[in-house]
Order: sequence, then C-alpha cells, then structure tokens
Amino acid sequence: MADRPYTLLSCALSIDGYLDAGTDERLQLSNADDFARVDAVRAESDAVLVGARTVRHDNPRLLVRSAELRSRRIGRDLPPTPTKVTVTKGADLDPGAAFFTTGDGDKLVYCANGSIGRARRRLGEVATVVDGGRRVDVRWLSEDLHRRGVRRLMVEGGASVHTQFLTADLADELQLVVAPFFVGNPRANRFVGTGRFPFHPGRRATLAEVRPIGDVVLLRYALSTRCTSEMKELAR
Repeated sequence: MADRPYTLLSCALSIDGYLDAGTDERLQLSNADDFARVDAVRAESDAVLVGARTVRHDNPRLLVRSAELRSRRIGRDLPPTPTKVTVTKGADLDPGAAFFTTGDGDKLVYCANGSIGRARRRLGEVATVVDGGRRVDVRWLSEDLHRRGVRRLMVEGGASVHTQFLTADLADELQLVVAPFFVGNPRANRFVGTGRFPFHPGRRATLAEVRPIGDVVLLRYALSTRCTSEMKELAR
C-alpha cells in the first residue's frame, strides 16, 4: 500500500445519528469544552479536510482558535493553522468563503477534471487547485497529500466525505461526539451515507475511550492497527 497520512475522522451527531436538522438553520451539536478539545486535535494535524457542501453550508474557518496552541505550532516551524483541504465535483465554491479568506496556511481544492478550468478561474487566486481526475478518488487524494508532506489528516465532514474514507478503508481513528438531541428529520444528513463498507468477519472497531464532556459524550474508536499502535505508545 502506498504511503498515506494517519487519518482521523471527527464528527458530532445527534442521539439518532444526524449531523444537522435538515433546515437552513445550523444545529450546534457540540459545546464550548468540546470545541476546545477539537481545537487541540486540529492543532496536532497537518491538514484538515471538509467536503464542498460543508464549505457552502457551514462556512467553516477551520482555524486553530487557541493562541497557545497556535504559538506551539509556530514553535515547531509550522503555520498557525493546518493546511485546509476540500473536494469538489463542480467547483461551485465561493472564493470569498471563510475557508479561503481566513488563516495563513495553504488551501488545497481537489477538483474533478471536468470542472478544473472553472475551478482555477474562480479559486486560483485563493487556493491551489489540484486536478483529481475524472472523479476524485479519496485514496489517490490521501496519497497525494502524503506526497505534499501531510502526515496527520483530520477529516471534519460532512457525510459524503466520511462515507468515502470509511468505504475506502482509509480511516485510522474515529472520534464521535454524541449530543443530547433527537432530530428525526429524514431530510437531515446522517453521519454516513449508503456505501459498500469493507467487512471482515470478526473485525470490530476498538473502543479506546469514552469521555463525558459536559452534556455530550466522546466515543473514540480505533479503526486500524496504526491507531492501536499509536494508543499503546501514548499509554506508556
């Protein structure tokens, strides 16, 4: 297998497994203490990836918010914010979105080649647009990020991106935060969508941690031997 980054999937969802309320209004699933935890995980990452729909719908900045954590990154000769990465088929992205206009780190847009010209015209001044082929394959993307020096990748959503990484068996660790909400709206987005998930008889994700954080609960799962090895090293 070609080299790829250690890949951590991070997600907050309702009790019934939804990422949002299925409306234009954003549903805040996490709390202040958990936002601080996510900030620390982000600060340890070389790159943070979200899908194009997340960029459009949530307008995330994907910055390291803590001044102390930014200072630590600078002390390690890293930019204050990890490289931002997104994936798009049709290049329907606003160059004025916070993803592009905030932070000093690099911004990478992996685009299907049918829209590469449009993407470079729209986004070429605010990001590096990468030709991802006829359809951007997340395994190829992951390997390309590794070639660019990314050793630790944090995937923050949304559902389509999480599904692609899981079905391609590219996720090493999953951090799920369960919030005390029921959504119950079939139009809302679930944590993962339909996909051909890799199944191995007897293989189960390893529950590495359960941590209450205020009114939410963090469930941390090891999905690969890379993750279980790392956790053993940290436990020593």
